[in-house]
Order: sequence, then C-alpha cells, then structure tokens
Amino acid sequence: EPDRLDAPYWEGARVGELRVQRCRACGGFQWGPEWLCHRCLAFDLAWETVAGRGRIYSWERAWHPVHPALRNHGPYLVVLVELPQAGGIRMVGNLLGDPRQSVEIGAPVEAVFEPHDDANPPYTLVQWRRSA
Repeated sequence: EPDRLDAPYWEGARVGELRVQRCRACGGFQWGPEWLCHRCLAFDLAWETVAGRGRIYSWERAWHPVHPALRNHGPYLVVLVELPQAGGIRMVGNLLGDPRQSVEIGAPVEAVFEPHDDANPPYTLVQWRRSA
C-alpha cells in the first residue's frame, strides 16, 4: 500500500516471520492492518511476531482465476485460518498441496513463506500447508 501501513507484515514475511498488529492499550490482536484498534479504538498499535500455526476456519476451492497471474493455476484452495495464539484472528491464504484434496474445518495448518525474489521489488507470500 502507498501508505506503507502493511510494511511490517511484508518485512516479516521476507525473513520467515508472521507479523500482525497488537494494540498496546487493550492487548487485542487484529488483522488486517489498520491505523486504530478494532476493539478499543486506540491509535496505539504495534506489530508482533506470532506463531505461524492455526486451524482451518473456512475454505473454498477456486476454479476460476481471480487475477491474470493465476490464469494457469486453477483449481486452487483458499483457506481462512484462525490463529489461536493471536487472539483468534483470521487470515486468508492458499492451502498448498493437491488442489483436489479433501479439506476439513478445524484441520491444523502452518505458515509457509514463499519467496518471489525475481519480482521487482522482491516479496514473500504467506501460504499454508496441513500439519500434524
């Protein structure tokens, strides 16, 4: 984003860390990035590294590309992952593996950091894979 509000998230992903906002006033975690806390409306947010482990809260198998870069990548799985160690916030991402695999609500997943060093500027995507 031009305002760089989400820069700490992308910087963390580049070094293999999952970072989310946490309010210094009330202690609540939140995602996506905002200038003020969703819970107490304080303008006192910090970025905190959290465990890249969660559970599938919801999912969808996408058959049609939503972006030209995905033109030859369907179907693919999109998951909404709940992070219990970060106040239960939820993040969207792709589920790696066979796009036709069965997906269970509540299944454990872990973050996978996928670097795109050839892009300008380079970036790293946070993807998800099933874990034990």
